[in-house]
Parts: sequence; structure tokens; C-alpha cells
Amino acid sequence: MTTIEHWIGGGTTAGASTRRGAVWDPATGRRQAEVLLAEPSDVDAAVRSAAKAFESWREVSLSRRARIMFAFRELVHRNVDRLARIVSEEHGKVLSDAKGEVVRGLEVVEFACGIPQLLKGEFSEQVSTDVDAYAFRQPLGVCAGITPFNFPVMVPMWMHPMAIATGNTFVLKPSERDPSASMLVAELYAEAGLPDGVFNVVHGDKTAVDALLDHEDVAAVSFVGSTPIARYVHGRASASGKRVQALGGAKNHAVVLPDADLDFAADHLTAAGYGSAGQRCMAISAVVAVGAAGDALVERLRDRARAIRVGAGTDPDSEMGPVITADARDRIVGYVDRGERAGADLVVDGRGLTVPGHADGFFVGPSLLDHVGTGMDVYTDEIFGPVLVVLRAGSLDEAIDLVNANPYGNGTAIFTSSGHAAQRFQRRVTVGMVGINVPIPVPMAFYSFGGWKDSLFGDTHIHGAEGVRFYTRAKAVTSRWPDAAYGEHHRTHLHFPTAV
Repeated sequence: MTTIEHWIGGGTTAGASTRRGAVWDPATGRRQAEVLLAEPSDVDAAVRSAAKAFESWREVSLSRRARIMFAFRELVHRNVDRLARIVSEEHGKVLSDAKGEVVRGLEVVEFACGIPQLLKGEFSEQVSTDVDAYAFRQPLGVCAGITPFNFPVMVPMWMHPMAIATGNTFVLKPSERDPSASMLVAELYAEAGLPDGVFNVVHGDKTAVDALLDHEDVAAVSFVGSTPIARYVHGRASASGKRVQALGGAKNHAVVLPDADLDFAADHLTAAGYGSAGQRCMAISAVVAVGAAGDALVERLRDRARAIRVGAGTDPDSEMGPVITADARDRIVGYVDRGERAGADLVVDGRGLTVPGHADGFFVGPSLLDHVGTGMDVYTDEIFGPVLVVLRAGSLDEAIDLVNANPYGNGTAIFTSSGHAAQRFQRRVTVGMVGINVPIPVPMAFYSFGGWKDSLFGDTHIHGAEGVRFYTRAKAVTSRWPDAAYGEHHRTHLHFPTAV
């Protein structure tokens, strides 16, 4: 059986790891590989390698950094299909969705290729007599990324291209459930000419996470995952004096008004709710049907959910694949059970689905529940599965209040033909990313990604201009060059100087 090792200092290594985790094929239910789980000494070796590489990498010119990023971009582009297949085989998502993930990650690499422009500083001449002032940004040092299973290529690429392009070195701790894509990314960086030790990968569980959060040579930590773990990461890393951005969970709502094109809304809500088997932090998991939109919308959602083709991710005919593990499948089924018992109308039941030829796969069919109450755990919890719930509201303002009362604030959307309603919604809703007739409003790489409330811990969003700021710190310089040869003399004072 294949054993997936760490990538430290420019090559693979087993290090001190003796513990192993299982990497499953979600479509067959078979154990397809084992991954080494790092011990603290493995994390220390990766951080030390990154710290040593930082001494020289920080001095590399912006032009050369950009050239390496361009080379890396070309290699990722050439290996999109290869990366997508690795993701599909270990995660379970369909190949088209896996390919889309890689392309969205590639957009951040392309943004990082412009690092010479992104790191331009500021200069002011003559802020006082013969005194100039200027400011620029410098890298932090060793940065760490802790990333989830649901986007094993895209989410790490929200982090490491920006960190590396700005002059830092990086240690990635990807999910141990689908670790292989990160190893291929490490190989592509090496082929692009990135010096050894600038990018490292350590696999593991809480032991590895805690070692990164506590390590004195780690300057910054980026995290994407569930809200309880995001809160934990933010607290522990902050206590160690690190800069932290920790993106948490979500319960993303889509509000549908009676004036919306209901066929258009149903098509896009079906894709947003059931794509990737609902295993997206930006998935729409709660629909708020306003007034007369309710029954007609649910009817359309029912028909579309029943028509989804569920199968192995590598099957080109599949529209939705399995979930990541058997435990995930059982947990999702439990939410549907409790939602039905709590009084919700089970419109589409995805429990007990068997895919021909894949009897042992981790499959859950699309499920749709109507007339869901805000006290049901099928609504309050982030299910992370193909379960779409529908709530009813009497007005736009009531729908906005419902969205705002939810502790999560990652993404939301409104479907309407009214510009006034859309404008009112985008202004009043307390959510970080808003879509207008766009169900999954993930910003492009040149904007920043991040939620509000319990969906973000720390004050900095990820990638885009905020990514540049997160991975650098500002330095301001005030300079004067008196020239005694020209008889220049500057009188000094004991009082606080003012600009003259």
C-alpha cells in the first residue's frame, strides 16, 4: 500500500513519524493509501528548514520571485487534469468540479505573479525641510497553513503563493484525508525553481497542528475549517504571539423573493446546495423563501434534486460524488433523521442511496427538507453534506432578520428582479460575501475572501490585497542627508520637532 510521506527541505521524508492515517477511496469505501502523521520533531524539522531558507529567500529580487511564480503557474496549468484526478480519487468530488477547484486556485497564483506591483511602497518628498518619508512592506518569516479536506488544492493556494511571493517561507499542514495533491504541488514548486525549504508539507492531526501553533519560529498562521477549530487555532496561536487568520464554518442562506425567476433560482440553488455533495464552506444550505415564492420554489427544487446523477467522482456521467468518509455519511444521515422527527417536511430523502457497482461507497443522496424551524439542528448546525433546508418568511425584512440572527456570516445570496430589494439586502445583511442572483459569491483572486461573525477569527481576510498585507509588515523611514561641505547646518531643539 502506498505510504504518503512529508516534504521537507526539498524532498520526501518519513522523519520520525510512526503513526499512520488511512486515505480512503470514498467511491468504493476501500483504503487506498496510508499517510504518515507527523510528530512534533517532524514539524520542528520543517519549520527549521523553512527558517533557514528564509534567510536567503527574503533577499531574492521581486523579479526573480515573479519569474518563479510564472513558472509555477505554467506547471500547474499543464497539470490541471492530473491534480483534478488526484482530488477526485481522494475526496470524491466529480472530475469537473475538481478541475474547477484547481483553476480557481490557479487564479491566486496568477495574482501572485504581479508581486512587484503589489509590493510597491510609498514615498513623500520634503515632509519637512530636507526631510523625506517613505514606507515599504517586508516579509514576516516562516508562515504556516492549516487547510481542510474539501478543497485540497484551492484553499492551500489561497495561502502559499501569496506568502511565498511576498518573501516568506511556508509550512503546509493539509488535511490528512486527502493529502496527495499537496505533494504534487510541492514537486511542481521544485520544478519551477523554488529553492529547497521555501515550501514544506507535513501531514498529521492535532499533534502536528499544536506543534505549528506553538512553535516559536512560526510568525503567522492561516487556517480554514470549522468554527470550533478556527476559534481554537486563533486563540492558541495568538497566545503564542503569532499573526492569525482563521476562517470558520458557515450556514449560507439564499433569500428568494416572489419576483425572482424561480426556474433560474432553482437551477442555481440546486448546484450550490448539492455540488461537491454539499462539502463547501460556501455551499447554500438554507433557502429562505419569501411569501408566494415558497411552494412553487420547493416544487422546482424537488424535481431538480431527484434528477441529480450520483456516482463515483471519476465517472464522467456523475454530477455528484460521495462524501469524504463513512463517518461523514452517517453524521449527515443523522441530521436528516432528526430534522424529519422535529417536524420538517422531508421532500426528498437521500438516505440509503446505493450506487450500482459501489455498494460500499460513502454515498448520501440529495435531501430536501421544507418548513424547517430555526430551532432544529438541521438548520442551526453546519451539516457539510447534500442537505438543503427551506425556511419561510413573510417579507424581505423578515428574511434579512433571519439571516442576521444566525451566528455565521460567511456567504449569502438573494434572488430577485428588483434592484431596490437587492440594494437593501446587500446593505443590511451582516455577512461578509454577498451574491445578487449569484448563489456562491466567491470573489476573484484580486478581491479578498472572508466572512463575518463566527465565520472569521482575526481581522484579515484571505488572498487579494488583504493577503499581501497579512503576509507582510510595514516599515516607515524618515530620512535627512545634511551636507556640511555646503555649509548646511540644522539647528536642533529639545522640544518635540514639528514639520517646518
